Amino acid sequence: MPFKDILVALNSYPDPTPVSVVEDAVAVAATLGAHLAAIACETHVQLPGHFISAPMVDGMIAGEVAKSRKSAHELLAAFDAAATKAGILHEAIFEKCLTLEIPDLLVEYARLRDLTILPASSDQWYAESVIFGSGKPTLILPVSPSRRPFQVGTVAVAWDFSRAAARAISDALPILELAKQVRIVTVDNEKALGTKRSGEELAKNLSRHGIDVVLDKVDAKGRPIGEVLVSYTSSQNADLLVMGAYGHSKWREFVLGGATRSLLSKPPLPILLSH
Repeated sequence: MPFKDILVALNSYPDPTPVSVVEDAVAVAATLGAHLAAIACETHVQLPGHFISAPMVDGMIAGEVAKSRKSAHELLAAFDAAATKAGILHEAIFEKCLTLEIPDLLVEYARLRDLTILPASSDQWYAESVIFGSGKPTLILPVSPSRRPFQVGTVAVAWDFSRAAARAISDALPILELAKQVRIVTVDNEKALGTKRSGEELAKNLSRHGIDVVLDKVDAKGRPIGEVLVSYTSSQNADLLVMGAYGHSKWREFVLGGATRSLLSKPPLPILLSH
């Protein structure tokens, strides 16, 4: 199914999403021919007030709320301008909610879209909620403004024969069909691969979608998987990395595994994840 309805979540607090991410999200929607909705929240911050007088607490909260409101409106205005210039169908969504309510709010909106775009952040609470709670693929965009604009020239796919990797490839098919080159990479000597099926079988499957792929194998040589994939995508000048989102259960919730977390804290390129 093609991506026709995309959501981008813009952070207004404490650090607003860079405008470069807004522009990249618009470029994604334009590339895919999709409608793009941007959501930004006026965040109402909850501060502990056990040892602070009530007037002081109220003043601090009001100031932070005003800062968040201003950032949200500015981001949505920048989004509207960029989307209008690109000629894409778009919608701006402004919400008001408590800090703790934002992840659930994003999940609710994400479940009603084909794809959700999030800016990379060292605080991955929002990303974990959307990746594991939406049931839809998530695209993480770097926040560095020096990176080249979004495109789908070369797409790298991390393949380890797992369910998550298979889900990611299925979800990414609309993008893989647009790419000029698709490279499937399997990392050896990093973990046991629970199958005797070869990457050539995956290549056959993708060829039936009109996708020609290059199969690569990389030796981990004792390096963490995240480091291996960063090095590989850099050497191939990849525009996008597709991979399964791995996590483990903790107190009946999912949290990102170490490899996924390390890639998402400061991703060198856009990463499409599915769980």
